[in-house]
Amino acid sequence: MSRTPIWTAIHDALSGEIAAGHYDVGDRLPSEAQLAGRFGVNRHTVRRALAALAEDGVVQSRQGAGVFISARPTEYAIGRRVRFRSNLNAAGRLPGRKRLSNETRQANPAELEALALEEGAKVHVFEGVSLADGQPLALSRSVFPAERFPDLPAILAEEESITLALAQCGVTDYTRASTRITAKLATAAQARHLRLREGAPILRTVSINVDPQGVPVEYGHAWFAGDRVALSVEDQG
Repeated sequence: MSRTPIWTAIHDALSGEIAAGHYDVGDRLPSEAQLAGRFGVNRHTVRRALAALAEDGVVQSRQGAGVFISARPTEYAIGRRVRFRSNLNAAGRLPGRKRLSNETRQANPAELEALALEEGAKVHVFEGVSLADGQPLALSRSVFPAERFPDLPAILAEEESITLALAQCGVTDYTRASTRITAKLATAAQARHLRLREGAPILRTVSINVDPQGVPVEYGHAWFAGDRVALSVEDQG
């Protein structure tokens, strides 16, 4: 049976402590020697774990001074109205988005079911990377019914906000009908977009948003960098 490498276990332990608030931004982690003693390993193993944390964007090494906490997880609320920009603004972070693709194609079975579409219907698919203070926070895929929103691809080519793009298409409000959260490990492609190591922990959400009449308008997937976000589920009532 395969075993988790020791440096990975140390990385995950420190990540968990940082996420739990054991350290504030700007705090210095214990020295390599102290961490080596704590985990019963050599300093090379500790150094590899710290390097992985640096790749995750969680810590920063300062020559001659030590390793310091550079970021804390962003609080991200999942409730009746989930708005990326509002969530980041509330957390004191600057939101941004990098476009990856914007296409129209035939819907697959899962998309047909989620959006309550007839077989053979087409959908607009928008993929991008959501940013917090310029750092990748999540990889996302949003799927919309093409017949209802014929102009959406052109709007999304210019507009970063999905909420504002839908408003231009006549949907001035929408709410979250369902969200499913699952823990995953980053694939090579996901790790590249999120600036993580392959196999790093990520959180996947699968959601459906509906208009005021309860008609689905968006079927979304998001893959959040596990060390950079704290998802909180709000009362849906």
